[in-house]
Amino acid sequence: MKEREPLLEFDQGLLEYLGQYITEHKKSVMEKVLSQRTRFITVVLEDIFKPHNASAVIRTCDCFGLQDIHVIEKTNQYKINPYVTRGASQWVDLHKYFRQDGSSVDACFEALKSKGYKIYGTSPAPTSISIYDLEPSEKLALVFGNEHEGISEEVKQKSDGLVHIPMLGFTDSFNISVSASVFLYDLIKKARAYQHPDFYLSEEEKNLLRMKWYREIVKHSYLHEKMYWKLKE
Repeated sequence: MKEREPLLEFDQGLLEYLGQYITEHKKSVMEKVLSQRTRFITVVLEDIFKPHNASAVIRTCDCFGLQDIHVIEKTNQYKINPYVTRGASQWVDLHKYFRQDGSSVDACFEALKSKGYKIYGTSPAPTSISIYDLEPSEKLALVFGNEHEGISEEVKQKSDGLVHIPMLGFTDSFNISVSASVFLYDLIKKARAYQHPDFYLSEEEKNLLRMKWYREIVKHSYLHEKMYWKLKE
């Protein structure tokens, strides 16, 4: 698909123009998904070693209605595995942080804090609280580490807190995508009970996503856009 500049402003006319090429069924599905989309909870992946594991988490996030996933890249750069995401990557927003000076964690955390997130690293460390004691009374970002070492010491030190899922067996952790599923199921259920006024996306956010998604699914949408702007001249 041809690369295009992201649309920074919403244009109702362009949305309606592209909408001519989308079935009413697809539109209704998108509207149903949009009504449940949230940025109140987000997920951060730190230096994931195996791309298929990160891709599985992206699919999990989409299933739970999360719009944003943040990826901290240090020694490992993440590439989407389409066979694992099963198309989920085109519906979510992936934010990558790589800094050659080694400040990737700082860049990610500063971006999250500027948007009001409290950051929790997932870790079985002794100072970690149980997921059952974590209340989503404010915006939360959960950091998951790589498959071998978990989150880094840097993330542990710079997070607002640590949280874990209590284990009842001999092993001390789940696979990363399973862990993300357990965390998100519990936190989203509790967050909805709080009835936060900003839990779901604003109308402005929904409009920008509609435009993004319409551009994704309309075949050769960039050509239709060119025609739309030409007709407006």
